[in-house]
Amino acid sequence: MIYLDYAATTPLDSRVFDAMLPYFTETFGNPSSTHRYGQKAEAAVETARETIAGILNCRPDEVIFTSCGSESDNLALRGVALAQRKQHGLRRILTARTEHHAVSKTAERLQAEDGFQVEWLAVDEFGRVLPEAVEQALSPDTALVSVMYSNNEVGTVNPIPAIAEVCRRRGVLLHTDAVQAAAYLPVDVQALGVDLLSLGAHKFYGPKGIGALYVRKGTPLQSLLTGGKQEFGLRAGTHNVPLIVGLAEALRLADLEREERTARLKPLRDHIIGAVLEHIPNARLTGHPIERVPNHASFVFKDVDGNLLVNLLDAAGFACSSGSACKTGNPEPSEVLLSLGFPREWALGSLRVTLGLGTTPEDVEAFLSALPGLVQKARDLSGVK
Repeated sequence: MIYLDYAATTPLDSRVFDAMLPYFTETFGNPSSTHRYGQKAEAAVETARETIAGILNCRPDEVIFTSCGSESDNLALRGVALAQRKQHGLRRILTARTEHHAVSKTAERLQAEDGFQVEWLAVDEFGRVLPEAVEQALSPDTALVSVMYSNNEVGTVNPIPAIAEVCRRRGVLLHTDAVQAAAYLPVDVQALGVDLLSLGAHKFYGPKGIGALYVRKGTPLQSLLTGGKQEFGLRAGTHNVPLIVGLAEALRLADLEREERTARLKPLRDHIIGAVLEHIPNARLTGHPIERVPNHASFVFKDVDGNLLVNLLDAAGFACSSGSACKTGNPEPSEVLLSLGFPREWALGSLRVTLGLGTTPEDVEAFLSALPGLVQKARDLSGVK
């Protein structure tokens, strides 16, 4: 079986596992306890926080640990929206239909149940939110803008620093979902200019069930989980020490090895894109041809059932996905692809191929040898010639 779905999740790096292991067994204390066991656990949590802060180029007390990227997105949107309404009476949220559901569905819920107004930002044919679209949509009652760093489904990288400059000039807070981006793109929050940034460890060879939210000092934020005073009173709950340690080590390695990983995977990705577009009829690349994460190739095939194609690939020994992993099994076209202007007969036939540390040139060649026949088989089974 050849795994080509690294955007859905990544295997745990053995070095990360080794860093985590002592905190499952030997150093098992509760970081909130004052005895020696608790002090050792607390030291591990704070060392991890300092490591992450160094990579993000922020203060350690601006890093909030969460359970995953989705929780980080929820805390950013809900926490800021509720605080901004309470403190300043602001009720407007700007985001895009191309966002991960952790953002878009949270925005919809805030509108339906909490009285906020959501404005959906326009995207170009590659799925980019451009600074001028943000500038045009901003108003005095905007509480927050949320634009993802890179798209999980089509790989497009958004111009976050330019969007941040617009927001900063207008005095509006900006959140970016960097869950997909952090494996391969720099996450220096000062260079990006963002006020909040979400991370999820399992996208860059860390453990599942742990994430973080960067919150710039002074940003209004209301906690969503109440109880203890953990995470500066912003996220109650006993710290998951081994997973926090794993998050920090995985991010450290991603930052340290970013150039090497990119240099190895980008040519393989480009080879896939070129071969698919050359050898498979009625195939189109989705997302930006250049401004995309280096391990990500995504396509639509006209008159193909994307879920059927993924099943055929699985039977042939290849693990891929149809659009976002969160949409697998959904017979409706991807909302992201519809936002990019693809008609239904194209949008239903999406395929996402994402590479990782375990991908070899031989894996890519085997995939490219199998794919054209499987696409045609999917078309035949659909009754389309």
